[in-house]
Amino acid sequence: MLQSAAGGLGLFASQLLVQESALADLVLAEDAVQAPMKAQNVVAVAVQVNGQRHQLALDSRVVLLDALRERLGLTGTKKGCDQGQCGACTVLVDGQRVLSCLTLTATLEGRTVTTIEGLAQGDHLHPVQAAFIKHDAFQCGYCTPGQICSAVGMLDEARRGQVSHVTADVRRQATLLDDAEIRERMSGNICRCGAYPGIVAAVQEVHSGRQAMRTWGFADEEQLAWARQEDGHETV
Repeated sequence: MLQSAAGGLGLFASQLLVQESALADLVLAEDAVQAPMKAQNVVAVAVQVNGQRHQLALDSRVVLLDALRERLGLTGTKKGCDQGQCGACTVLVDGQRVLSCLTLTATLEGRTVTTIEGLAQGDHLHPVQAAFIKHDAFQCGYCTPGQICSAVGMLDEARRGQVSHVTADVRRQATLLDDAEIRERMSGNICRCGAYPGIVAAVQEVHSGRQAMRTWGFADEEQLAWARQEDGHETV
């Protein structure tokens, strides 16, 4: 029985090695197929990004997201689903929010692109950026650049009177945003951490100009000492 078991294990091991070798050959073949190819149908595109003019020569199939990240080094814009469903790649083109993973760079000749890096003026944050920090409107932060760019574009849409599916009075010249309006208009931006209450509060504060109630605060030393005692740790 022991000899049979040992023989079976040996056969299994040899078969496993053969399979691993075949998989390794397959991976090498795929790498060879996917090796960088010479760009085809190259087009010249002049586009202004965050106030700076860029002259790009790239494949006509290159989307704006890849041009920003790989050609211009602007990695604040994130690649999420790469299918236009999560909103992580949202940027502004001529002030309008677009999904950069679905926007061909070749279509942006002479147009203006604003990414998350271009919203702040030096050390002075954009009001939406400041509100996101104040209301803790993010956790992992991956979707945050797209959320902020989308919020900036959405607020401008509301000021121009553009309506949404939940707008009660479509005759208003400017749309007043309640929480339902904000949720509907921001629904194309997914936060997998579930930071939606903070996002809505941040957008509402910027829109209304009223100080929204913050649901968190910095702990003082007395509170920290009490928390350590509750956890069974001595205070330092």
